[in-house]
Order: sequence, then C-alpha cells, then structure tokens
Amino acid sequence: MENKIDELVPGIKYSAKDFASDVDVKWCPGCGDYSILAQVQRTSPDFGERKENIVWVSGIGCSSRFPYYMNTFGFHSIHGRAAAIATGVKLANPKLQVWVATGDGDMLSIGGNHFIHACRKNINLKILMFNNRIYGLTKGQYSPTSEKGKVTKSSPFGTVDWPFNAIKLADSAGATFIARSLDRDPKHLQEMITRASKHIGMAFIEVYQNCPIFNDGAFAALTEKDSKPDNVVILEHGKPLLFGANKNKGIKLDGLNPVIIDLNDGKHSISDCWVHDEFDDNPTRGFILARFSDLPGFPTPIGVFRQFKKATYDGDYYSQIAHVKKQKGSGTYEKLMFTSNTWEVN
Repeated sequence: MENKIDELVPGIKYSAKDFASDVDVKWCPGCGDYSILAQVQRTSPDFGERKENIVWVSGIGCSSRFPYYMNTFGFHSIHGRAAAIATGVKLANPKLQVWVATGDGDMLSIGGNHFIHACRKNINLKILMFNNRIYGLTKGQYSPTSEKGKVTKSSPFGTVDWPFNAIKLADSAGATFIARSLDRDPKHLQEMITRASKHIGMAFIEVYQNCPIFNDGAFAALTEKDSKPDNVVILEHGKPLLFGANKNKGIKLDGLNPVIIDLNDGKHSISDCWVHDEFDDNPTRGFILARFSDLPGFPTPIGVFRQFKKATYDGDYYSQIAHVKKQKGSGTYEKLMFTSNTWEVN
C-alpha cells in the first residue's frame, strides 16, 4: 500500500514495509496482536506524516511491545501510565502525532485514572486499546473487561466483578472520536485506524482481540463466518442499523430503548430502523449504542460510535502561552526566580 504523503511532503512515498522495524515480533502464535500490528503498518503511510513525526507510547502487557515493532519513535513506559506519558510527549512537541498502544488491563485498571483524564482534557492523542478480556502477560487472570462469572486463575469460582464497558467509559469521560473494531476484520480495522489518524482530539479505538492461550474464542461469535452476521451490526453514518445474514433484522428506538425488529414479519420495514448519525451532538444515542454489547440477544456494534469537535487541551495550552507572551513578553529565568518574594538564607 502506497500513500499520498508526497503531496504533503514532496519526494516522500511510504509503504507498509517502511513502518516495520527489524525487531523479531514475539507474540504467541495466533495472537490477534499480529493482525493489529499489520493493519497499523499498512495504514501508517496514509497518516500524512513523516515517520520521524510519529510516536508510539505503550505501558505494560503483551500489547505494549508494540513500539519495538514500529519503525517510528516509541516509548515503552510503565504500567498504566501510557496515556499520561503520551500527554507529556504531545505537550513537549505538539507537531508530533502521538499514538498509544495498550491493553484492557493496562489502560482500564491501573491506568484508568490517566485514561479518563486524557479523555476529559481532549488531548490530541490516538489510543488503540487491545481488549482480549484477560491478563495475558501475567498468565490468565481476569481483567476489568472480563465478563461477570469468568473463571480464571485469579477467580477460580468465577469473578464477582462487573466489567467495564470501554466505549461507554470513553464517551462519558469526553473522548471526541470513539470506535470499535475486530482483529479478524482487517479492512474494517484499517478504516478505523485511518479515520482516527485524521481526527483532532482524543481518538479512542477499542479492538476486540483474541488471546489463543488464555482466553481463546472470547469473540468467536463476532468473528466466525457463520455467526458474525447475526451477532455484529456495522455502524455506518447515514445508514439504518441492519444485521443478519440477509440483513433481515433491524434495530429501532422505542423512546430511549433499542428494540430488535424482524423485517420479514410484515409489520416492520427498513423505514422503522434507527439511522446512525455519528456526528450527533447529543451523546445519548452513542451511549445507547454502547449498551448493545451489554444487552442479551443484541448484536455488538463495530464502527464509529460518535465523533465531534471541541477545543483540545494541547491546542488551548499553546494558545494560552502565545497570548501571555504577547501581553507580557517572553519570560527569563531571572524574572521567574526574582520578581516575586525572595529570601536570602545566610
């Protein structure tokens, strides 16, 4: 795949190979991380950025090996702190396009506080969260997204925790681009990554990813050819919510409650279906969509749940600095240290 970056930066034309490092990729055979890495490398030429202006930041976990495998700048940081460190990178050099590779445990457990505040601030980052509903690197404990009752090494009789719904969390915390995709749907994942790269503000993509060792088949109903049509609804702006092998099922809104309808029952038609509007200013509809994956019998949505524009933290930060400099001039160390109350200690 070649890109059009030469239209922005004359003489540069990247391919996917330009973004693959020479480090041996070390994930378990069959891990969904391989697909995510491949789709990122294939779409990176379309980001419209020089390689040296792209940075990948990660925390701890299987997903967090990601920066080693990208031929860009990167930072393998500490457990749960990827969003905070990425924020620092963006503020230090706002010209960089900063991405975060993280897992459901890394981002939503120890890193949960940093995640919600990155969303709240609308810092201009792109967060790619690999969700396999398990702790893989530490060998199979339940994670913040594991379903209630999940039997694992750390919950031998089934977890009594309620799981996080990452889409609802990102939406309520203030992220301005919120999407979900699947590791085994390469074309769809490529589209989500490319669209996130163009967004100005906090872009969050949840990727359902299979862990063949500790949670194999967690998303099989969503990825297998025979079951996917009845269990996945694809969100496309301006199109009705349809699913099923023959698109014979739809979803309509009854007030604020989603209802599954049969388009072949003679009572309903496609005009009854909810038409997706990813640019809706009202967050209520995006929140209702996020609930689908919590409701028995409902298909799981993939695609862009919601996107909107608002001022970014980094944009306002640098605007404020420019405004103060215009009013008071550029500061110096001496002014900073000696223009307020000072003391001499003898």
